[in-house]
Formats: sequence, structure tokens, C-alpha cells
Amino acid sequence: MLIGELSTKTGLSRDTIRFYEKQGLISIGRKERRENNYKEYSEGTFQKLISIKRIKSFGFTLNETEEFLALLDRDAATCENVAEKMSKKLCEIDEKIRELQELKTSLSGNLKACLSSCCESDSNNCQMFS
Repeated sequence: MLIGELSTKTGLSRDTIRFYEKQGLISIGRKERRENNYKEYSEGTFQKLISIKRIKSFGFTLNETEEFLALLDRDAATCENVAEKMSKKLCEIDEKIRELQELKTSLSGNLKACLSSCCESDSNNCQMFS
């Protein structure tokens, strides 16, 4: 299939598909080209793109996605090592949530202070950053 059909079937843009190819996540051999030099993407490439899309949907970075693909390519994606990577990602997400909660609390407190100081003073200028 050509890139347009691949894009439609995967829901990924043509640019994203080309980017994944440049990054080495997918590869197209010289034999996978038509006479007019158009790339002919295989069912295997389609399946790999679906895997990439699914892995990325769980919040994994491109580097982490590449690690998963390497495991899949070597037929080494065991429940144990996949679970380990997922557990690590969950810890990272929990840490990010904690950081965001702290930021939210801080921002909320500063917003209340800003509004109360602006209302109490004759000035309409916020003094929070002065």
C-alpha cells in the first residue's frame, strides 16, 4: 500500500510515518518500491505502525517505544519485561501527578493572595511579581 492508504488505515499522518521511518522505527527496503520509485508499505509495516500507535497511546516516549519494538522484533517481549517497563512508567506518572498537584496548590494559593491584595489596595496592578 502507498503512504496515503497507510495513513488512512493507521490514522497517522504521512509526516508522522515518514518521521518514524527516518528515526528507524520502520524501514522500507529497496525491493519494496514500485517501478516509479514509490514506496510500497507492507502489511508488516502497517502492523508495526499500529503497535507504535498503541504503545505511544500509553504515554511512552519514542525512545521507550523503540525499546518495546526491539523486544517485539527479537520475540523477547515477555510479560515480565513488559510489566517492568509499564511499572516504571506508572511510577513516572505518579511522580508527575504529585508535582502537578504541588504546582496546582501553589498556584491556587498565589491566585487567592493576588486577588485579595488587588482588592484591598487602591491599585489595579498586581503586585505578585513585583
